[in-house]
Amino acid sequence: MQAWQQQLNLFFIAMGFFTRIPMPKWIEVDADKLNKASRYFGLVGLLVGVISALVYTLMLYWVSPSIAIVLAMITSVLVTGGFHEDGLADTADGLGGGWTVEAKLSIMKDSRLGSYGALALVLALLLKWQLLTELALFDPSSVSLALILGHCLSRIVAASFIFSEPYVSDSDTSKSKPLAQEQGINELSILLATGVLALLLVGVMQALVLTLGLIIVRYGFVRLFRKQIGGYTGDTLGAAQQGSELTCYLLLLVLGVSW
Repeated sequence: MQAWQQQLNLFFIAMGFFTRIPMPKWIEVDADKLNKASRYFGLVGLLVGVISALVYTLMLYWVSPSIAIVLAMITSVLVTGGFHEDGLADTADGLGGGWTVEAKLSIMKDSRLGSYGALALVLALLLKWQLLTELALFDPSSVSLALILGHCLSRIVAASFIFSEPYVSDSDTSKSKPLAQEQGINELSILLATGVLALLLVGVMQALVLTLGLIIVRYGFVRLFRKQIGGYTGDTLGAAQQGSELTCYLLLLVLGVSW
Protein backbone atom coordinates (compact mmCIF):
# COMPACT_ATOMS: atom_id res chain seq x y z
CA MET A 1 0.00 0.00 0.00
CA GLN A 2 1.45 3.37 -1.03
CA ALA A 3 2.01 6.17 1.46
CA TRP A 4 -0.97 8.24 0.33
CA GLN A 5 -3.19 5.15 0.42
CA GLN A 6 -2.05 4.43 3.97
CA GLN A 7 -2.96 7.95 5.06
CA LEU A 8 -6.31 7.74 3.30
CA ASN A 9 -6.90 4.42 5.01
CA LEU A 10 -6.19 6.02 8.40
CA PHE A 11 -8.53 8.93 7.65
CA PHE A 12 -11.38 6.60 6.72
CA ILE A 13 -10.76 4.61 9.91
CA ALA A 14 -11.05 7.83 11.91
CA MET A 15 -14.18 8.80 9.99
CA GLY A 16 -15.74 5.38 10.49
CA PHE A 17 -14.94 5.49 14.19
CA PHE A 18 -16.41 8.94 14.86
CA THR A 19 -19.28 9.09 12.36
CA ARG A 20 -22.02 7.01 10.75
CA ILE A 21 -20.62 7.79 7.29
CA PRO A 22 -19.93 4.40 5.65
CA MET A 23 -16.30 3.43 5.09
CA PRO A 24 -15.16 1.98 1.74
CA LYS A 25 -14.97 -1.82 1.77
CA TRP A 26 -11.25 -1.80 1.00
CA ILE A 27 -10.35 -0.19 4.33
CA GLU A 28 -8.05 -2.27 6.56
CA VAL A 29 -8.58 -1.91 10.30
CA ASP A 30 -6.58 -3.23 13.24
CA ALA A 31 -5.48 -1.95 16.66
CA ASP A 32 -2.28 -0.36 15.36
CA LYS A 33 -4.07 1.45 12.53
CA LEU A 34 -6.76 2.65 14.93
CA ASN A 35 -4.07 4.15 17.17
CA LYS A 36 -2.46 5.89 14.20
CA ALA A 37 -5.84 7.07 12.93
CA SER A 38 -6.12 9.34 15.99
CA ARG A 39 -4.01 11.83 14.02
CA TYR A 40 -7.09 12.56 11.90
CA PHE A 41 -9.69 12.88 14.66
CA GLY A 42 -9.52 16.67 14.37
CA LEU A 43 -9.96 16.48 10.61
CA VAL A 44 -13.07 14.35 11.11
CA GLY A 45 -14.33 16.99 13.53
CA LEU A 46 -13.73 19.59 10.85
CA LEU A 47 -15.83 17.50 8.44
CA VAL A 48 -18.67 17.21 10.97
CA GLY A 49 -18.49 20.96 11.58
CA VAL A 50 -18.61 21.78 7.87
CA ILE A 51 -21.63 19.51 7.34
CA SER A 52 -23.46 21.09 10.29
CA ALA A 53 -22.53 24.59 9.11
CA LEU A 54 -23.83 23.85 5.60
CA VAL A 55 -27.17 22.68 6.99
CA TYR A 56 -27.39 25.80 9.17
CA THR A 57 -26.53 28.14 6.27
CA LEU A 58 -28.99 26.51 3.88
CA MET A 59 -31.83 26.50 6.40
CA LEU A 60 -31.42 30.23 7.00
CA TYR A 61 -33.17 30.77 3.65
CA TRP A 62 -36.38 29.29 5.06
CA VAL A 63 -36.34 29.47 8.88
CA SER A 64 -35.07 31.65 11.70
CA PRO A 65 -31.49 31.29 12.99
CA SER A 66 -32.66 29.61 16.20
CA ILE A 67 -34.48 26.86 14.29
CA ALA A 68 -31.57 26.52 11.86
CA ILE A 69 -29.29 25.97 14.85
CA VAL A 70 -31.51 23.17 16.15
CA LEU A 71 -31.44 21.53 12.72
CA ALA A 72 -27.65 21.87 12.59
CA MET A 73 -27.38 20.26 16.03
CA ILE A 74 -29.66 17.42 14.93
CA THR A 75 -27.47 16.98 11.85
CA SER A 76 -24.30 16.63 13.92
CA VAL A 77 -26.00 14.03 16.11
CA LEU A 78 -27.18 12.08 13.08
CA VAL A 79 -23.74 12.21 11.46
CA THR A 80 -21.93 11.05 14.61
CA GLY A 81 -24.64 8.83 16.05
CA GLY A 82 -24.61 10.89 19.24
CA PHE A 83 -21.25 9.28 20.04
CA HIS A 84 -19.91 12.10 22.21
CA GLU A 85 -23.24 12.99 23.80
CA ASP A 86 -23.55 9.37 24.92
CA GLY A 87 -20.09 9.60 26.44
CA LEU A 88 -21.03 12.75 28.34
CA ALA A 89 -24.16 11.12 29.77
CA ASP A 90 -22.32 7.93 30.77
CA THR A 91 -19.50 9.91 32.37
CA ALA A 92 -21.95 11.98 34.41
CA ASP A 93 -23.72 8.81 35.57
CA GLY A 94 -20.46 7.08 36.44
CA LEU A 95 -18.77 9.93 38.27
CA GLY A 96 -21.98 11.02 39.95
CA GLY A 97 -23.27 7.61 41.00
CA GLY A 98 -20.17 5.54 41.78
CA TRP A 99 -18.21 5.55 45.03
CA THR A 100 -15.24 3.50 43.85
CA VAL A 101 -13.28 3.40 40.61
CA GLU A 102 -14.70 -0.03 39.82
CA ALA A 103 -18.26 1.15 40.44
CA LYS A 104 -17.78 4.26 38.32
CA LEU A 105 -16.42 2.25 35.39
CA SER A 106 -19.20 -0.30 35.75
CA ILE A 107 -21.88 2.40 35.67
CA MET A 108 -20.31 3.96 32.58
CA LYS A 109 -20.61 0.62 30.76
CA ASP A 110 -24.31 0.36 31.62
CA SER A 111 -26.42 1.25 28.58
CA ARG A 112 -29.21 2.63 30.75
CA LEU A 113 -29.43 6.40 31.24
CA GLY A 114 -29.45 7.63 34.83
CA SER A 115 -30.54 10.90 36.36
CA TYR A 116 -27.03 12.41 36.38
CA GLY A 117 -26.56 11.54 32.72
CA ALA A 118 -29.96 12.89 31.73
CA LEU A 119 -29.32 16.16 33.52
CA ALA A 120 -25.86 16.57 32.00
CA LEU A 121 -27.13 15.81 28.50
CA VAL A 122 -30.16 18.11 28.65
CA LEU A 123 -28.21 20.99 30.19
CA ALA A 124 -25.34 20.62 27.71
CA LEU A 125 -27.67 20.64 24.69
CA LEU A 126 -29.62 23.57 26.10
CA LEU A 127 -26.44 25.55 26.74
CA LYS A 128 -25.12 24.70 23.26
CA TRP A 129 -28.31 25.97 21.62
CA GLN A 130 -28.37 29.12 23.75
CA LEU A 131 -24.74 30.03 23.06
CA LEU A 132 -25.15 29.57 19.32
CA THR A 133 -28.43 31.51 19.34
CA GLU A 134 -26.72 34.39 21.15
CA LEU A 135 -23.99 34.33 18.51
CA ALA A 136 -26.63 34.53 15.79
CA LEU A 137 -28.13 37.66 17.37
CA PHE A 138 -24.91 39.56 16.65
CA ASP A 139 -24.11 37.95 13.29
CA PRO A 140 -25.99 34.93 11.90
CA SER A 141 -23.00 33.96 9.75
CA SER A 142 -20.78 33.62 12.83
CA VAL A 143 -22.65 30.45 13.80
CA SER A 144 -21.22 28.61 10.80
CA LEU A 145 -17.71 29.58 11.85
CA ALA A 146 -18.43 28.55 15.44
CA LEU A 147 -19.71 25.13 14.37
CA ILE A 148 -16.62 24.44 12.28
CA LEU A 149 -14.19 25.54 14.98
CA GLY A 150 -16.13 23.96 17.84
CA HIS A 151 -16.40 20.52 16.29
CA CYS A 152 -12.79 20.50 15.10
CA LEU A 153 -10.98 21.92 18.15
CA SER A 154 -13.03 19.99 20.69
CA ARG A 155 -12.12 16.66 19.11
CA ILE A 156 -8.47 17.65 19.09
CA VAL A 157 -8.62 18.36 22.81
CA ALA A 158 -10.35 15.04 23.51
CA ALA A 159 -8.01 13.02 21.28
CA SER A 160 -4.94 14.56 22.91
CA PHE A 161 -5.83 12.69 26.13
CA ILE A 162 -4.70 9.50 24.40
CA PHE A 163 -1.13 10.86 24.25
CA SER A 164 -0.72 11.82 27.90
CA GLU A 165 -3.23 9.79 29.92
CA PRO A 166 -3.55 6.06 30.70
CA TYR A 167 -6.47 4.07 29.34
CA VAL A 168 -8.36 2.49 32.24
CA SER A 169 -11.39 0.76 30.73
CA ASP A 170 -11.61 -2.92 29.90
CA SER A 171 -12.36 -3.03 26.17
CA ASP A 172 -13.47 -6.69 26.40
CA THR A 173 -16.39 -5.86 28.62
CA SER A 174 -17.10 -2.31 27.55
CA LYS A 175 -20.19 -1.58 25.48
CA SER A 176 -18.21 1.03 23.57
CA LYS A 177 -16.43 0.72 20.26
CA PRO A 178 -12.75 -0.31 20.26
CA LEU A 179 -10.75 2.78 21.17
CA ALA A 180 -7.33 4.12 20.30
CA GLN A 181 -5.22 3.49 23.40
CA GLU A 182 -1.83 4.80 22.29
CA GLN A 183 -0.76 7.94 20.49
CA GLY A 184 2.73 8.67 19.17
CA ILE A 185 4.35 12.05 18.71
CA ASN A 186 3.62 11.94 14.97
CA GLU A 187 -0.10 11.45 15.62
CA LEU A 188 -0.15 14.25 18.19
CA SER A 189 1.75 16.61 15.86
CA ILE A 190 -0.66 16.06 12.96
CA LEU A 191 -3.60 16.38 15.34
CA LEU A 192 -2.36 19.74 16.65
CA ALA A 193 -1.47 20.94 13.14
CA THR A 194 -5.10 20.44 12.17
CA GLY A 195 -6.09 22.74 15.02
CA VAL A 196 -3.60 25.39 13.91
CA LEU A 197 -5.06 25.33 10.40
CA ALA A 198 -8.59 25.66 11.79
CA LEU A 199 -7.54 28.65 13.91
CA LEU A 200 -6.45 30.49 10.77
CA LEU A 201 -10.16 31.13 10.24
CA VAL A 202 -10.07 33.70 13.05
CA GLY A 203 -7.75 36.53 14.05
CA VAL A 204 -4.57 36.15 16.07
CA MET A 205 -6.08 37.37 19.34
CA GLN A 206 -9.13 35.14 18.98
CA ALA A 207 -6.91 32.17 18.18
CA LEU A 208 -4.75 32.81 21.24
CA VAL A 209 -7.76 33.11 23.55
CA LEU A 210 -9.32 29.94 22.16
CA THR A 211 -6.05 28.06 22.57
CA LEU A 212 -5.51 29.24 26.13
CA GLY A 213 -9.13 28.56 27.09
CA LEU A 214 -9.04 25.02 25.72
CA ILE A 215 -5.71 24.31 27.44
CA ILE A 216 -7.27 25.35 30.75
CA VAL A 217 -10.37 23.23 30.14
CA ARG A 218 -8.21 20.25 29.17
CA TYR A 219 -6.19 20.64 32.36
CA GLY A 220 -9.40 20.67 34.37
CA PHE A 221 -10.69 17.50 32.73
CA VAL A 222 -7.32 15.77 33.17
CA ARG A 223 -7.30 16.54 36.88
CA LEU A 224 -10.91 15.40 37.27
CA PHE A 225 -10.47 12.11 35.40
CA ARG A 226 -7.18 11.29 37.13
CA LYS A 227 -8.77 11.84 40.52
CA GLN A 228 -11.98 9.97 39.73
CA ILE A 229 -10.81 6.95 37.70
CA GLY A 230 -7.06 7.30 37.19
CA GLY A 231 -7.13 8.00 33.45
CA TYR A 232 -9.52 8.09 30.54
CA THR A 233 -12.16 5.91 28.93
CA GLY A 234 -14.04 6.32 25.67
CA ASP A 235 -16.90 7.87 27.61
CA THR A 236 -14.71 10.48 29.32
CA LEU A 237 -13.28 11.47 25.94
CA GLY A 238 -16.85 12.13 24.83
CA ALA A 239 -17.42 14.26 27.92
CA ALA A 240 -14.20 16.18 27.25
CA GLN A 241 -15.26 16.77 23.65
CA GLN A 242 -18.64 18.13 24.67
CA GLY A 243 -17.14 20.36 27.36
CA SER A 244 -14.52 21.68 24.94
CA GLU A 245 -17.12 22.35 22.25
CA LEU A 246 -19.19 24.39 24.70
CA THR A 247 -16.05 26.27 25.73
CA CYS A 248 -15.38 27.18 22.09
CA TYR A 249 -18.87 28.59 21.66
CA LEU A 250 -18.67 30.54 24.91
CA LEU A 251 -15.29 32.07 24.03
CA LEU A 252 -16.41 32.91 20.50
CA LEU A 253 -19.48 34.63 21.92
CA VAL A 254 -17.31 36.69 24.27
CA LEU A 255 -14.82 37.48 21.51
CA GLY A 256 -17.45 38.37 18.93
CA VAL A 257 -16.12 36.70 15.79
CA SER A 258 -17.41 36.60 12.23
CA TRP A 259 -16.24 35.53 8.78
